[in-house]
Amino acid sequence: MENAEEFEQQAPRGHVRIVYLGPVAPHWDVVSTFGERTVVEEFRQRALARLLLLPPHDPQFRRNRERVVRDAEREGLLLDWDLGVPDEDIDE
Repeated sequence: MENAEEFEQQAPRGHVRIVYLGPVAPHWDVVSTFGERTVVEEFRQRALARLLLLPPHDPQFRRNRERVVRDAEREGLLLDWDLGVPDEDIDE
C-alpha cells in the first residue's frame, strides 16, 4: 500500500488527452497540456502504437486501453480520454 500512497502524494509529471479522430485511420491523437516533453512524447509513441489501427468499438481496444492507462500511471501522467461518445456506448 505504501507505493499507492506515495503515487497519490506525488505531483503529476504531465497531462495527456487521447482523442478519437474518427473512423478513418489514423484514429487517435495524443495531446499534452503540460509535462516534460520527452516523457510525454515517449508515452505518446507507446500509446499510439497500442491504439493505431483500433477504433473504440474493436474488442482489442478495451485491452489496449487498459495498457495505456497503466502506462500513464507508471509515468505519473494524468490521462483523459475523448472518445466522442459516452464510455458505455464503447463497451457494448
